[in-house]
Amino acid sequence: MSEYRKNVAAIILNQDGKIWLGERFDRMSWGFPQGGIEAGESALDAIKRELSEEIGTDEWDILATYPGLLTYDFPKSMTFPTWTYKGQEQQYFLVQLQKQAIIRLDTHPEEIEFLRYTFVSADRILKTDFGFKTNVYHTALRYFLTQEDRIK
Repeated sequence: MSEYRKNVAAIILNQDGKIWLGERFDRMSWGFPQGGIEAGESALDAIKRELSEEIGTDEWDILATYPGLLTYDFPKSMTFPTWTYKGQEQQYFLVQLQKQAIIRLDTHPEEIEFLRYTFVSADRILKTDFGFKTNVYHTALRYFLTQEDRIK
């Protein structure tokens, strides 16, 4: 197996401080938008591209960046047709949607990531089991809670 795949992820807030949570297209889980960093791309460029592809808007602002990288391992039963990474190494961003932002999950119909989404409280996220991603999700959110008082 290869090392960790370089990746970015976002915890997205709406204007009320609630957190975006999307149901994956494969209906296997709910989670945050994330994706690989492509060759020659910075983490900032990657998060801009990923959010444009996955939530269909670039009307958001970065509030904070996690001060390091978080990793998780893929379950042994999880395989991918084109790569063999051990897991993912993620740079997390906390972003807030601008007031006029409109989320569209179908802007890239060739690769729809999420079927639907909702906004939930930080407390609900911290009480949810996200399987092999739980520790990373909770670690990133707990950090951002210490940095940003607008998270509800």
